[in-house]
Order: sequence, then C-alpha cells, then structure tokens
Amino acid sequence: MKLIFMGTPDFSVGTLEALIEAGHTITLVVSQPDKPKGRGHELIPTPVKAAALKHNLPVFQPRRLREELAEETIRETEADAIVVVAFGQLIPQSILDMKKHGCINVHASLLPKYRGAAPIQWAVIDGERKSGVTIMQMDAGLDTGDILLVKTVPLDEKETGGSLFDKLAVAGAAACVEALEKLEKGELTPVKQGESPTAYARMLTKEMGKIDFSRPAAEIERLVRGLNPWPSAYTKLGGKTLKIWAAEVVSILASEKDEKGETHNCVEPAHDNNTLPGTVVGVTKTAVHVSCGQDILAITELQLEGKKRMDAGAFLRGYPMEPGLVLGT
Repeated sequence: MKLIFMGTPDFSVGTLEALIEAGHTITLVVSQPDKPKGRGHELIPTPVKAAALKHNLPVFQPRRLREELAEETIRETEADAIVVVAFGQLIPQSILDMKKHGCINVHASLLPKYRGAAPIQWAVIDGERKSGVTIMQMDAGLDTGDILLVKTVPLDEKETGGSLFDKLAVAGAAACVEALEKLEKGELTPVKQGESPTAYARMLTKEMGKIDFSRPAAEIERLVRGLNPWPSAYTKLGGKTLKIWAAEVVSILASEKDEKGETHNCVEPAHDNNTLPGTVVGVTKTAVHVSCGQDILAITELQLEGKKRMDAGAFLRGYPMEPGLVLGT
C-alpha cells in the first residue's frame, strides 16, 4: 500500500521501520517540528524524522495540521491510508476523511481502557496485569474510533514504564503490519468501542513523581516503576531531590546476616503504625526501609540530586542514613 506516516517520538519509529520492511511505500512522513535542546539550543530532529531521513523519505513538519498548507500537502500526497503513531496533535476531520482507508492509529493500550496521552505508564501505576496495543480506525474523538485489531501483552511483576514502552513499541509495529495486510484483503471487521472503564490516561508531569509516604507502600512502589525512566518518583533528603528508581514492599523487616551468621542493621520493631510516614525505620546493606501509610517501602536503588544513580548499598557508603530520619521534609 501507499502510506502517509505520521509520528514523532521513539515509540513511532519501530512501526515506520516495520512498514518499510513489509514492502509498503511511504509517500510522506509527517512529524512535529524540531525542538531546540541543550545550552546551544540546537534544533534536534524528532526520532521519526531522523529515521525517515535515513531511508531518504520526504518529511513534512507542520506546526499545526489545521493550517492550509498542511491540509493541502497531505491531500496532494498519493496514499491509500494514513498511519498515525503518537503524532502529538489531534487530526482534523478533513484529514481523517482524505484517503481511501482513512487514518489508522496504533494506540498503546487495550481500548477502551486508557484512552489519552500516557496509557503505558498508567497501566503500570494502576497495577494492571496486562496491557497491549489496539489498531484503531481514527475518528474525531480522543481514541474513540472503531477497533480493528488487538494484541495483548502481559506485564512482568517488576515492569517499568520504560520496559513496557519497549514491549508495546514492538507489538504495535507487528500489529500495524498485520492490520494493514488484512485491511487490504478486506478481512477486518471494525468493532465499536464501549465506554472506557478507566479515566483518561492524562499526560505525565514532573510533579506527579512526588512521593506521598502516607499512601500504601504497594501504591508507591507501582508509582516508582510506572514513572521510570521519566519523570521518575522522588522525595527530598536534606533539601535535595532524591529520586527513587527501584523499591520493594515489605511488611516485616528481616535482619541481614553475614557469612558468619551475625546480624547487621537489624530493624526492630518492623513497623509501628504510629510512625510518621516517610520515616526511615531501618537500614540494611541492600535497602533503606521507609514507613508508609500501609506496610514499608524498601528502597533498593536511588539517586541524590547532582549524583549518579546507584544501588542502596553503594549509596549508603557515601550517604549514611539512620533510623528516625524523615524523608520528604
């Protein structure tokens, strides 16, 4: 098929590459405008633009799709369908209706769950056991179009936003190729979506990462994984930002024993319901144990502002913590 591809971030690149490999003709790649980065404010091409240029594909970067030039360019470009993967703008109805097969979208959730901007991270934060990708026929709503194809991906116990991102990017690329093949053969039956059983997966912000230790430890642990690698979960230590990269939930703090069987950094009692949330209640060679609204969060990987990311053992050798210290103040 002849396709116009619309996408911007890393997540979109795998699908573009898969479509090229499958033999589809990409007549135009549409991506968001380049953005300045670094001290020199050098314009950096979007990941999709960089991939398109590698394949010598024409690239178009309109500021807004509703501009006359944008609509005219897309209308004049020959294509059977438009494939949209995390483009970053709402597609106006005029463009949705331009091509024979309309706009086909790769969405990183099992629709109608997690419509919106950050479905991958919210699936982890909410403790979902599975996620997946939905190939959708786009309409004027936000992720409300008819479902064409669905692929399910199970979540690992320690799944992070980053690891699920990678899995769904691969799954989405394969599903898109399969869907277009079936679409061309007339083998797809669109299915109407029902109402979404979850709130919209709202966009992530840095402020979302601020840890509220009055919440249950299990909830905080999911937040840590869901916001890894961006924007990351964090608290405060000595007035500096302390990012939490990995943690576990424990209800009883076990003593650590060395090779001689002697205990070190033993924590007793394991947890006191009257302890202020955010209080360090114990320190072992592998974790910093912090009181939460329910159970205890054992922090195993962390990073102090201006320093590198490290495991708890390495961190504690440079920044000792003692029981009674309160994080977040």
